[in-house]
Amino acid sequence: MQFPLTAEQLALRARVRALADRDFRDRAARWDEREEYPWENVKQLVAEGLMGMTIPTALGGGGRPVLDVVLVIEQVARACGVTARILVDANLGPVGALVHYGTDAQKRRFLPRVLQGDKPAIAITEPGAGSAATELETRAERDGAAFALTGTKHWITGAGVSQTYLVFCRFDAIPGAAGIGAVLVDAGTPGLRVTRRERAMGMRGIPEGEVVFARCPVPAEDVLLGPGGFKRLMAAYNGQRLGAATVALGLAQGALELAIERAGARRQFGRPIGHFQGLRWTIADMAVQVEAARQLIYRAAANAGTGLPDMVEAAMAKTLASETAVRVTNEALQVFGASGYSRDLPLERMVRDARMFTIAGGTVQMLRNVVAGSCLGRLDEPGL
Repeated sequence: MQFPLTAEQLALRARVRALADRDFRDRAARWDEREEYPWENVKQLVAEGLMGMTIPTALGGGGRPVLDVVLVIEQVARACGVTARILVDANLGPVGALVHYGTDAQKRRFLPRVLQGDKPAIAITEPGAGSAATELETRAERDGAAFALTGTKHWITGAGVSQTYLVFCRFDAIPGAAGIGAVLVDAGTPGLRVTRRERAMGMRGIPEGEVVFARCPVPAEDVLLGPGGFKRLMAAYNGQRLGAATVALGLAQGALELAIERAGARRQFGRPIGHFQGLRWTIADMAVQVEAARQLIYRAAANAGTGLPDMVEAAMAKTLASETAVRVTNEALQVFGASGYSRDLPLERMVRDARMFTIAGGTVQMLRNVVAGSCLGRLDEPGL
């Protein structure tokens, strides 16, 4: 079944698909091998109006609904997962939080950066607070009319390249979720240091780093949400999860396309390997899984409109899409046999890139708790 798309959406999807296949695909190995941020691709994303698609037109953005963003991310991820991952932060998570909760002054200050190519960074994870986000220790303490931000964040996507950090923190030592809010911090602010880049398994073109805040000054006007803002912040984070699900979907779709092509071109025992039933069933299962993930993602995006995705729909989509990406990229590599294991082909990179999505942005175990909570009438699970 084809999800109903407008003529404009079909044209957008086709335009981005052509761009990704023409330019992004051939560069993807470079970003991975050199662990280099894809600035060349980002310039094209800016030129094509793909950064800040959800930013209102009054602020210079595209004013597009979430489904349009999902269509774009999927097509880019088929060719380059790293570039697609940049699009997530440039249109959903931190941008969604700013668009929906930011003051006019905050929007005018921070959102133009996105339109010019900045990928804002979300800083949540800490050494002692991963899935248990309500246990974070980074604190914002009153310092006159401002705040002093102190703490350490781990696995921050974009650390060292992002101009803006959206930092989850605890205000005035208030315990639990009630004390958590978020502040906006410029990359060049005194007291902010990127102290380490993680040696990641995949998605190597975008840095994952440790960021330390040592009494980093935060003016009161840069507080996005004060204490008690945790639920609203996590509502915005549903967009981040849906975006991550879409990158996983794109990786799976790209791997499926490569496997189908290989099954028709590779001949063994006098006929294409796609004629053997074992391989045909493998391809069929891959296609079913990819399409099921796509339908969940598109539904969640369409239901969100220009707002924020539903928590349970985003959790369902990310759980299925991330696990599908792991399975399908591995099965596609198997279709290629020994050549799939080679770094000369993209599949080994796609396998590594896909692996992060069952972990980052909410592990599939925690997301299953979200879904179970909706079934059992408990949506107040800690850390969700």
